[in-house]
Amino acid sequence: MTDNVLSVRGLKVAYGGIQAVKGIDLEVQAGELVTLIGANGAGKTTTLKAITGMQAWSGEVDYMGATTKGQAPFQLLTKGLTMVPEGRGVFARMSVTENLQMGAFVRRDADGIKRDIDQMFGIFPRLKERAKQLAGTLSGGEQQMLAMARALMSQPKLLLLDEPSMGLAPIMVEKVFDVIRSVAERKVPMLLVEQNARLALEAAHRGYVMESGLITLSGDAKSLLNDPKVREAYLGEAA
Repeated sequence: MTDNVLSVRGLKVAYGGIQAVKGIDLEVQAGELVTLIGANGAGKTTTLKAITGMQAWSGEVDYMGATTKGQAPFQLLTKGLTMVPEGRGVFARMSVTENLQMGAFVRRDADGIKRDIDQMFGIFPRLKERAKQLAGTLSGGEQQMLAMARALMSQPKLLLLDEPSMGLAPIMVEKVFDVIRSVAERKVPMLLVEQNARLALEAAHRGYVMESGLITLSGDAKSLLNDPKVREAYLGEAA
């Protein structure tokens, strides 16, 4: 028996003749927040796209004990594998409430959906204030909150987050990480790709460092936070 929600072994992804991901291993266990950090172009987003079926790959990707090979993103979504994409991807011409409803389109429990929308408005008071507002008119931080709330509406069994703090003002970055920590407290397993290595490692249980398509370091998040190589490369501190 294993507690792994996600198990990746020997994952490779190529764009034409360029090997973007070069045979990596990683895992996410039940109730665990795992972060994947690295420089731009390291292969982090490509890894998430492979896991969610949006990118062709080779190797092994097992989710909830079964391979994801040959399954489309929407099929994986119905099994609880949900991703908040880089750039948020909200439905700009739909209201905040309609975006939340779209997050629950795989569900059939109308009462539960209404209850969860109320819960999202409790977690994200700013969204409640803008419930009828078109998503495209929200600020970047508000759109990120909406993207996360929409993903939670699908009742994920594994939540993938791709660069949730990108382009946000510092105060909004803190709010986003407050939400990430609160979701982690609810024991929703998460794989977080994040440019802010310090906040990511402070929030996570474990971490992986990715460089040029390879995992170069992994382990307990607090240990990585204190690793001289990580501090110099990603935290801007002298070794």
